[in-house]
Amino acid sequence: MIHTSEDGRVCTRCNSLPAKIQGSGFLYLWVPVDHTINKLIIAFKKLKLIHQYLPSEKCLKMNLDESNRERFGELIKKQLSPKELRETQALWIDEQREPQFRDFSQVTSLENFVGLTQAEWLIDLLDTERLTSYFQPIVCARNPDQIFAQEALLRGFDEQGELIPPGRIFSQAEAAGLVFQLDLLARQSAIRQAHLHQLQVPLFINFSPTSVYDPATCLRMTVQAIDEVGIPHKNIVFEVMESEQPPDIAHLIRILEFYREAGFSIALDDFGTGYSNLDLIDQLRPDFIKLDMHLIRNVHLDPYKALVTEKLLEIAQVLNIRTIAEGIECQEELEWVRDRNATYIQGFLIAKPTTPPLKELHLASVS
Repeated sequence: MIHTSEDGRVCTRCNSLPAKIQGSGFLYLWVPVDHTINKLIIAFKKLKLIHQYLPSEKCLKMNLDESNRERFGELIKKQLSPKELRETQALWIDEQREPQFRDFSQVTSLENFVGLTQAEWLIDLLDTERLTSYFQPIVCARNPDQIFAQEALLRGFDEQGELIPPGRIFSQAEAAGLVFQLDLLARQSAIRQAHLHQLQVPLFINFSPTSVYDPATCLRMTVQAIDEVGIPHKNIVFEVMESEQPPDIAHLIRILEFYREAGFSIALDDFGTGYSNLDLIDQLRPDFIKLDMHLIRNVHLDPYKALVTEKLLEIAQVLNIRTIAEGIECQEELEWVRDRNATYIQGFLIAKPTTPPLKELHLASVS
């Protein structure tokens, strides 16, 4: 279903799902360099995949159907590097005809095409919105019984009502180019469930910067959904999720400016890993920093982790940025971050994600 904002603007990328890759058809591949074409032709011949090279278009055309599509996907991932998969363009035509001009709006990366061939279950899940949100409390480090906020965490269900591991959902969405649609539905689910359970504390909502083309269009409906259920803007914290690619800082700043102008707070998630670095603190000026669980795990036993984490906590304190130590699983980790003035903590030692959200805690053993 396509949803529009009050001013009529709509992001069709976020609000529409691609067609499933089914039946038989033709796949057209535009490969960036000749040696990649040669690699593919040799591999196709070995596996007896019917194909044709169109030299004037520098394009490979091949027949695909259900009998050879899985074999094709396995072959492609073995033969091509991740960069080749991303830079090779693919067009799927599920009819016996030549491509027409209107078809070229459906061109995607070969990486996403292969992901889509394996994503029928995910497209069904998103189309039927078999999604909900669990909540994990964020508590005060000095008093773990005191719930400061709840983080909304996406969960999905299969057709039998069984939970699907969130890692499987997000990794398949990334591979199939469905992050835009998943991220929007995750934000909407968090808002609906928070309203359903009458959440009174701040709500942390994850979002991926790579899922936003234009903040004014892509995020306007999220703001509208928040306003429709009456959650005060000061009670919403948007978490910038880590991605596999280096962040486009200028684009990320525009997104955060949109959120800040609307009265929301900002958190940097998974800080201390991946592409998260000290430059982001200066450029993004977050209200919260969430220290990644890989830094926190056994921090009391690892001098290297301890030094890095201690300095990050010191910097945040000087800059008046509130900190959240993620992934606390034992008393020693809790005491270590509390002794070094972490503001808040989160992790299985406190509580696992649940629905409905916990309204109170009694944690004498971790106080």
